[in-house]
Amino acid sequence: MRTVLNVLWLVLAGFWLAVGYVVAGVVCCILIITIPFGIASFRIAAYALWPFGRSIVRKPAAGALSLIGNIIWIVAVGWWLALGHLVTGALLCLTIIGIPFGVANIKMIPVSLTPLGHEIVPSGDRPAGRSASGPGGLA
Repeated sequence: MRTVLNVLWLVLAGFWLAVGYVVAGVVCCILIITIPFGIASFRIAAYALWPFGRSIVRKPAAGALSLIGNIIWIVAVGWWLALGHLVTGALLCLTIIGIPFGVANIKMIPVSLTPLGHEIVPSGDRPAGRSASGPGGLA
């Protein structure tokens, strides 16, 4: 079932989401000082291509630098990305077939707001004590 959902996701929304995140990642890497944001953007792009069966978990070692980076990210681009995921998710939920994809899009909002200090893991490989979110996660 995951494969069917991922293929449909790729066709309906995933490809264009991934292209947007890759373009943002390239721009961030060109600007040198924003390379950590570029790497995070590439990570989100890979997740946006094939989200079902994977979860987003917090890195326990993420510290003050990722907090500061996330604040800068939210102010600069995070809230635009979150708004885009929210609108796209709401539009996808208008049809019965689009509901799982709309929910998946809405569950991508946390990582689009705070990409630093998170990692993407297969759903069954979530270490104990870490919270999960995302289309393949529990929360």
